[in-house]
Amino acid sequence: MDYKEIKELVALMRKNDLSVFKMESEGFKITLKRGADPIITTAPVGATYALPAAAPVATTAASAASAEASASAGGGEKLREITSPMVGTFYASPAPDAQPFVKIGQKVDETTVVCIIEAMKVMNEIKADCKGEIVEIVAEIGKPVQFGQAMFRVR
Repeated sequence: MDYKEIKELVALMRKNDLSVFKMESEGFKITLKRGADPIITTAPVGATYALPAAAPVATTAASAASAEASASAGGGEKLREITSPMVGTFYASPAPDAQPFVKIGQKVDETTVVCIIEAMKVMNEIKADCKGEIVEIVAEIGKPVQFGQAMFRVR
């Protein structure tokens, strides 16, 4: 990854008000974070870049706690979450006028395509990677999703 691509990622983060971006590829790992403490650290396999904060951001622990709370809500039943494997824009269907990939109540398995995430003009099909029934669609169509953000809840 060159400097120009990193600049594009930073611009994408600013445009979509994202606080964290993580990407791993063969022998390469990069984490971009926006926060109050501008600290730059490096690791043998990649690097972490800190950007100045545009606005206060929620902590990861708080986000994880709220995700666990919502997942266990609803009659004490523990739901699995299908989370975003990347930063990008969430789309529930292959085209604006097409039927969505999945609907609430639909059964899915590991190979079922549940959505598309657009990242840097590339459409990435996302599979369920679990068996179950879709009980909630958390992400909003056309809105940004962050790495690890819940998009669907499955029973």
